[in-house]
Amino acid sequence: MQLSFTKMHGCGNDYIYLDCRETGLPAGIAALARKLSRRHFSIGADGVICICPPSVPGGDATMRMFNADGSEGRMCGNGVRCVAQYLYEHGLPRDVLEIDTRMAGRKTLRRLGEGMWQADMGRFDASADALPAVGLGPGPLVHAELIAAGRAWDATCISMGNPHCVIVWDSPDPLPEGAALAALGPAFEHHPAFPEGVNTEFILRRDPRRLVMRVWERGSGETLACGTGACAAVAAMVLRGDCPRGEPVEVELAGGTLRITVGEDDGVLMAGPAETAFTGVVEV
Repeated sequence: MQLSFTKMHGCGNDYIYLDCRETGLPAGIAALARKLSRRHFSIGADGVICICPPSVPGGDATMRMFNADGSEGRMCGNGVRCVAQYLYEHGLPRDVLEIDTRMAGRKTLRRLGEGMWQADMGRFDASADALPAVGLGPGPLVHAELIAAGRAWDATCISMGNPHCVIVWDSPDPLPEGAALAALGPAFEHHPAFPEGVNTEFILRRDPRRLVMRVWERGSGETLACGTGACAAVAAMVLRGDCPRGEPVEVELAGGTLRITVGEDDGVLMAGPAETAFTGVVEV
């Protein structure tokens, strides 16, 4: 069987997009995500995102995301911007779009310009129940001591509809990436404090309005960018008193820059690009 797809990315966080609005989810989507996401052996991506019909009245579409290991993710900030761009180019040329997610509610997307979208990501939550997290106290999980990879870390844990553990990098060494990140990331992802796993962000604060971040995503490993991770990083720094509320903070990722604003009500806005890399047909 042949399957049409669109390869898109937000700041290098790349997914294979399937338009399922009329066909429904492909059979065996978890296995398909694993197969298609294998770099060098197939299309290659951080996972597969399916664009499905709206799940509740008033929506324009529903986004379902599957990580490279086949697990279904709760939310993808870069992905939801790309879904908005896809819809804009394929039958819904509107500047405001409402996109449902299966596990993180509805997101409102506003077009800022060619290939640029702002997503209302809703409110962040630093409670243990929201992540979920165990053994770290009820929250807010700010300056929580976490023992991982043979040492104690000063962690701030944030839910953006999916779980994040934010680590302010206090080493004179560069932020971890490549082999260094692969040596650290799994110790957080599979830590018993996070029964559903966790995404981990390692950040440097350049100044109150500029962060540098590297990320290890549960189910995918190192990625060039993570939209919800950038949101969680700024939310964590706001709670720690290191970044302002109500003003955009630039988060520099390996694949590009996102602008994150945390409001007085803990609401988070994320602005950044959504780009099509190529389209094609694959035999499955």
